[in-house]
Amino acid sequence: MAATVERPNDELSALTRLTLDELGGAVAGIGRIHKAIADRAFGATGGRGQVTPARVIHDTVARNVYGGLRAGTAVLGRGAAAVIGDRGPISVAPLGAGMLAAIDGLIGDVLESERPALALPMSVRVDGRAVAPADVPNPCPRVAVFVHGLMETEFSWGREPYGDRLEGWTPVYVRYNTGRHISANGASLDALLEQLAADWPVEIERIALVGHSMGGLVARSAAHQAALREAAWVKHVTHLVSLGTPHMGAPLEQSVHYLSAALHALPETRPFGTFFRRRSSGIRDLRQGSLVDVDWLDCDRDALRARACEEVPLLDGATHCFVSATLTREPEHPVGRLFGDCLVLVPSASGRSRTRRLGFRDEDGLHIGGASHFALLRHPQVYEQLRTWLA
Repeated sequence: MAATVERPNDELSALTRLTLDELGGAVAGIGRIHKAIADRAFGATGGRGQVTPARVIHDTVARNVYGGLRAGTAVLGRGAAAVIGDRGPISVAPLGAGMLAAIDGLIGDVLESERPALALPMSVRVDGRAVAPADVPNPCPRVAVFVHGLMETEFSWGREPYGDRLEGWTPVYVRYNTGRHISANGASLDALLEQLAADWPVEIERIALVGHSMGGLVARSAAHQAALREAAWVKHVTHLVSLGTPHMGAPLEQSVHYLSAALHALPETRPFGTFFRRRSSGIRDLRQGSLVDVDWLDCDRDALRARACEEVPLLDGATHCFVSATLTREPEHPVGRLFGDCLVLVPSASGRSRTRRLGFRDEDGLHIGGASHFALLRHPQVYEQLRTWLA
């Protein structure tokens, strides 16, 4: 079936139609599970491949029921989208932006081409709205660029974000589609900061990149790509700060990768495996902390053994700071070692695994005990450390 292309400003109707299309896909998935179980049951009682009247009746009824339900949801989706029409963007408010961010994180790479209304390009945001970099309020020579993580938005930094409280710095908050490849978002951030440097109303002296989780990888990718092409903006970068960033990969994505392969092995569980394999390119890049195109070009994304990711050096001339966290107060506690901050382990956040080392210095790191992954977005210790690093 040909993909439906939505109008880029029609967010609510596109979201409604996507919801009902996904419901139709879920119905089809249940139908495939039903068929696999029925095939095994009929095979056990009547011989594999044998056609009986009972099986013909069963298959006909099941096919019509599931087919009718899926067609019904598709018609309902088109009708609901037409009734809703274009009610204006929902992405300017925290709730609407959060809903779209979650969907983008899951399948944003597909939505980018099929439903652009739900996968907006990377942009600078002020009060929820996309603005030109030159229109950021109160520009000064020091610019702190804040890059959120997977399924987040600029609202995720809280009501009183770090950047708004940093004296002597102008905060720039970026929003992007986290379902795209990290290297693709790195290229977009590179281009955005090139535009910012060219249009900034005052001469730029320093740029600091602050990324939470995936945002730290996107910032490193952007700086690396900019350095390779000798972009002007990257020469002003003095600090790259990563907060709970999985530089060595995220264990949850690693587990889901193997789980999807196991579920795909049997007909009865294959629809579940197919569902997990739909996860976005951005999520898949978290498996090893991939930063460049070569990590995924011409690769089988479902292969159990992926080739080692390209090692990207730290940006020359910049101070690289990191924050790690554990649910336990002491990082050496067995629970802390096993679960980290619930999503990222300390060795990954500090760039030091058994087989890989980024070269972060101890004096440029901070560990916070008794904190979760998302607490790093609004933690008083993180703010105080940011002030110290950027002073």
